[in-house]
Amino acid sequence: MSILTTTATLHLTQILVSYEDAVRLLHIRDTYDWHQRVWQAFGGRAGQERDFLIRVDRKEDAYRVIILSSSIPAKPDWCPTDCFGTKIIPDDFFAHPRYRFSLLANPTKKLRVDNADGSRKKNGRRVPLVKREDLIAWLERKATAGGFTINLDSLRTIPRGREYFHKDRAAHGTHTAVEFQGELTVSDPAQLRATVADGIGSAKAFGFGLLVLAPLS
Repeated sequence: MSILTTTATLHLTQILVSYEDAVRLLHIRDTYDWHQRVWQAFGGRAGQERDFLIRVDRKEDAYRVIILSSSIPAKPDWCPTDCFGTKIIPDDFFAHPRYRFSLLANPTKKLRVDNADGSRKKNGRRVPLVKREDLIAWLERKATAGGFTINLDSLRTIPRGREYFHKDRAAHGTHTAVEFQGELTVSDPAQLRATVADGIGSAKAFGFGLLVLAPLS
């Protein structure tokens, strides 16, 4: 099921927060903390499903938070007036044949885990992909299902290291972040839009999966 309603209007929001404010005022430790802060832009929705994706990048002395949502976010109280901006993504944005893209993802594979009697457990163990050939194969599978193909000559796979998160004292863990950069060719514009709305891969609540696109002439 899609995180965003794939036929709904898509909104792209950018928030810029200084590193000092993020640490001193917001007490940001990880991307899950950012996710909790971003929820404050969609107030009054306790118990509802999330309908947004986020991505967080460190830019010199500030953090850039990108939000893709079907609901219109409101500027949260912790955000300075001049750091917040939202625009609608028009449907014809997805009509271009080629794009430059960036994707921060958590590529994994599931390993088989057996019960004591030798039968296979329903849920296996997920481990990160680290070899470039495995990362490329993972991305190509996502592309085939997502309405586009990758220009392999342009593709860069950039390890971003481990991302640690803390939900509470008992729940914590890590994700292995990889950034994909390159060019793609569209095979199905409607499916590409749905893929952008839904996100790619796992750990979307932790800042992964948002496909950032820029049209190529």
